[in-house]
Amino acid sequence: MGMSAEDERTVSPRDEEWPEAEKAEKLARGAALKWASGVFYRPEKLEGLGQYRSRETQRNSSIQSRLKSTVQSYLEGGLQQMRALMAEHVQLASVVQVLPQLFSVHEVFSHTLQLLRGQQLLEAHAELMMMEHLRDDILSQLHLRGLSSAQATVLSYFGGLQELNESLAKQLWDIVGSSLRLVREDPVLFVTAVRIIEREEKIDDTLLLEATFLPPGRPKGWRQKFYHVLQETITGAHFHAAHMDAEGPGLARHLAALQKDIVSELRVVKDLMVQCVPAHYNILSICTVTYHQALTSHLQDILREDLDKQALFLLLEWALRVYHSPEMMGHPDLLPEVDVSALAPLMSPELVDQTERKYVVKVKASVLEWMQRTLEVEFKEWFREEEPETDHQGFFQSALPVIVMQMLNENIRVASLITDSLQQKVYNMALEELEAFLGRLQEALVQCGKEHQKDRTIPKYYVSYLLAMLNNNLALSSSVSFLHPDTARREVPMSLRAALDRMQKKACQLLLEELLLDLQPLCLQLPSRKWLSGSQLVSSMCEVIDKYAKDFSRVRKPVFMLLLTESELLVTSQYLRALMQKKMVCRSEEERGQLCDRLLQDSTQLRELFCGLGLDQSQQSLEAVFALRELICLKDPALLSLEVLGFITKYPDVRCHAKIRSKACHSACIPVPSPCSTLGDLHALPRFLPCGRPDPAVLAWSPLPEIKA
Repeated sequence: MGMSAEDERTVSPRDEEWPEAEKAEKLARGAALKWASGVFYRPEKLEGLGQYRSRETQRNSSIQSRLKSTVQSYLEGGLQQMRALMAEHVQLASVVQVLPQLFSVHEVFSHTLQLLRGQQLLEAHAELMMMEHLRDDILSQLHLRGLSSAQATVLSYFGGLQELNESLAKQLWDIVGSSLRLVREDPVLFVTAVRIIEREEKIDDTLLLEATFLPPGRPKGWRQKFYHVLQETITGAHFHAAHMDAEGPGLARHLAALQKDIVSELRVVKDLMVQCVPAHYNILSICTVTYHQALTSHLQDILREDLDKQALFLLLEWALRVYHSPEMMGHPDLLPEVDVSALAPLMSPELVDQTERKYVVKVKASVLEWMQRTLEVEFKEWFREEEPETDHQGFFQSALPVIVMQMLNENIRVASLITDSLQQKVYNMALEELEAFLGRLQEALVQCGKEHQKDRTIPKYYVSYLLAMLNNNLALSSSVSFLHPDTARREVPMSLRAALDRMQKKACQLLLEELLLDLQPLCLQLPSRKWLSGSQLVSSMCEVIDKYAKDFSRVRKPVFMLLLTESELLVTSQYLRALMQKKMVCRSEEERGQLCDRLLQDSTQLRELFCGLGLDQSQQSLEAVFALRELICLKDPALLSLEVLGFITKYPDVRCHAKIRSKACHSACIPVPSPCSTLGDLHALPRFLPCGRPDPAVLAWSPLPEIKA
């Protein structure tokens, strides 16, 4: 079958271009007609036409699908090759494009180095960034293609970048190290350095954000390095001195220099540097913290040295007072931007306490040394050939209390300038040292007394200096409660009160021993027939007592009355001891009468003497002599036991009833059996006071009254 005229007219240009396709189509059409004429030549076969059509449609679709798949596979293989070729073409084009830059790398290196030497830092950094970008781009491509072995060649080719980086960094850190000076003299150079640092920070941030490939030397972290260099500059300029004089004057100069420099530099940071850096640098806060932390460490280093008390005081005062004062961190030019209140203390509470204790130890050593010298001078003065000095009232005294109390007061006052805790520590130390000093002073008095016993002419004014010491003791007693400036804390410890009382007792004891030594020759004549014959003995005793009473008047009244009371008690005890020692037995009623009269006259004269000196009769113990006289004058032996019992009841300190009864009988010539063969073993009666009356000696040894010297 041939094509119709219409078919021939509709032949497409594509058919003309592809004659093989037209021939194949004609053959296919002829074969199809031949097959159809063979199958459908009978009319009944036409009924299966729909089935044939459906089957052929499916077959045709299957053939077309396989055909498309085959064509697509063929085309994709060709496209892949084309893509590879295109990529190679692009890479080659890129390489060709950067070839001029690659060839000029070393020339750029030389130019950049010249810019750095001329401190044209921004231009030098721009060229450096360009070279780094070129190198990093090539390295990134090699990394993506897995050509790591080729990276060494690239790094070697760009090896000059490392030197340029180091040179630029050195100049930057030199600038940062001189920043406090530059912001005043040439802020442009400092601002340039900050701009370069910020450029590098942005590059670091970008590369870290991508996180696919980090070139060598990244991240540079130059902003952090900026902080580090600035901190090291501050620390090195003020706190890394090779040697510092830790003694008081040298340390004072050092701390004064620190104070001046820190305030000055923080003012520069606050007024100038903050304008040269981005706000997020928090440069003022960084510098404040740096100074604070460096000072904390510096003070700790200084405190490791063996410092004297002046240096310790300076450090405490500087850290706790000066540092926060308007002269330093609280300076009006720094507030309110500079605030160290939120920072840790310059010295921790533990370090403050430790330093305060060190200070107290040093002060204690100084006080001890000073007191020892004062005691040595005082001891030498006791042996002078002149009386001690007197106050405006004529009382003996020496400079000892003034020297001691001024020294203690000054140390306590100085400590109060630092903290209450230091003041309390020094106050406690002062009381302890005063107590110890009183002990040593008492030992010195005892030593002086021993020297005097060997030769009563040495010291020449022994009694006068003992009286001066009693006045000194009163002055110390009245002054010690005023050592603490806080009235609520002025309670004097009992141990110190006891030390003052012991000191007073010892001085009084030495004075009474001196009085006794002068009375002893007279007391040895009691009782005796010579004594009975006249009043010369008691008159001599009164002269001795009056002489000492005049000396005692050079001591203040509380102690004067104490000495007067004890002197009267001493005389009474001497009379009673003499009467109880069975030295004399009356031979007749007449002699017994003389004894009673002599006792009455002596007791009366002595009582009048002491009353005249200011000792009230109710405070005297001579009443015991009068009572014993009544026993001696007793004539009825039957009443003796009753009277002795009454005597013991009235004077409970007397215990040996039998001895008193025997003595009374011997003196009165009354025969009575005695259980005691001798009365010589009866010791001196310490107190002879009526029952119910207060013992003046007990009153005398009570805690010292507080009077003003």
